[in-house]
Amino acid sequence: MIDEKKLKEIENLVPKLLSEGFIKKNKEYQRLVDFYKEKALDSLNSANLLLQASVNSKVSEQLGFKNFKGYLWTINASYYSMFYICNALLASEGIKITAEVGVHKILFKTFIYYFYLNGKITKRFVEELLEAQEDSKELLVMEDVLLQADKKILNLIQDLQNEREKRKTFTYELTKDRIEVKAKTSFERAKNFISEISKIIRG
Repeated sequence: MIDEKKLKEIENLVPKLLSEGFIKKNKEYQRLVDFYKEKALDSLNSANLLLQASVNSKVSEQLGFKNFKGYLWTINASYYSMFYICNALLASEGIKITAEVGVHKILFKTFIYYFYLNGKITKRFVEELLEAQEDSKELLVMEDVLLQADKKILNLIQDLQNEREKRKTFTYELTKDRIEVKAKTSFERAKNFISEISKIIRG
């Protein structure tokens, strides 16, 4: 998880990212709070719909899908709902992530810097966001690969291949029952996370 060494690194890194323009501060960004909250809710609703269609054959058949299993995308949509509510929280303080690559890692570090290190949120929020990122790791890695493709395509493909060889991701390892449980956990975690972070935004 997050140890003192990593916290110290974050404490030193975020001001540097701010000075380099990967993170920006401007009260104008406060107008984005509702936009990010809406995207968080849309993502959470998407996760719920995917989950309901996956666990309930009547729902999936009503939607025109037989034997639908959207557990992986339930997990990813759940993570994105947390990602967007964190953006809303940052925006409420006039903070915006402007980096195009590595945005999820930068958001996590910025979230810790501005809200955990000063005691505005508890360690539980940090751990929940970290767990959600870990569950969606394969998707996030692919996003970064696509964004950097025009510059480093060969190196990135090789790096991705090496990473896949080093570890098997849960996508291939989990049995149907285990991935269903994981999807349900992801959705519940995201729902609670959004509820609690929304209270902080309302302040």
